[in-house]
Amino acid sequence: MTPVLPACAVVGHGRLGTALADALRAAGAPVQGPLGRGATADGADIAILAVPDAEIATAAACVAEGVLVGHCSGATTLQPLLATGHARAFSLHPLMTITTRGARFAGAHAAIAGSDAEALETAQTLARALGLTPFAVADDDRAAYHAAASIASNFLITLEWAAERVAPGVDRRALAPLVQATVENWVAEGPRAALTGPIARGDEATVARQRDAVAERAPDLVPLFDALAAATRDLAAVPA
Repeated sequence: MTPVLPACAVVGHGRLGTALADALRAAGAPVQGPLGRGATADGADIAILAVPDAEIATAAACVAEGVLVGHCSGATTLQPLLATGHARAFSLHPLMTITTRGARFAGAHAAIAGSDAEALETAQTLARALGLTPFAVADDDRAAYHAAASIASNFLITLEWAAERVAPGVDRRALAPLVQATVENWVAEGPRAALTGPIARGDEATVARQRDAVAERAPDLVPLFDALAAATRDLAAVPA
């Protein structure tokens, strides 16, 4: 039996707020918004704050008393919500990248937290309604969890940008299947088994030629190349 979803007010009309409001409506929830950061969420059962971390407390302070309030930050605990006088709070951070084209939440995971069992259950219900698999992250692990997400997503984009700069004549659409297959291999086999290329083979002569090419084409990327090569050597040394 499909659960009846609470009436939601989504506060914050950036990429995440817009995507959440659309996805919750599609899941059958009554939704207000996305609303501006001063919204009170009157008439809603819960308020979901999709605002920058530094604005969470300010937005929460505007939410009407009696409305269960939650935020969507990966790195932030519930403290900014509870500190504004709300008795109960939750968090729901979709572990998914969101661009101007929106997002597909179904199949992804979500880090959740709740100030009590009922608040945690609300976070779980919302996550599952969006097609997300919820998992708990302890307060002490929030920053590390979010750092892992940034490394896995944001830094990957930086690496692909670096690849485009080193070989500007190679269209990124030609590199995309390589990137996609590499990620799939990492998921299926783990990092050591998925590692290929000259460092994995111990071919340092080829690595040196690569480094020379980077120095010629994009010299500012040499420190990045050296750091990544060193880390990759460490990975290659891990027992299979």
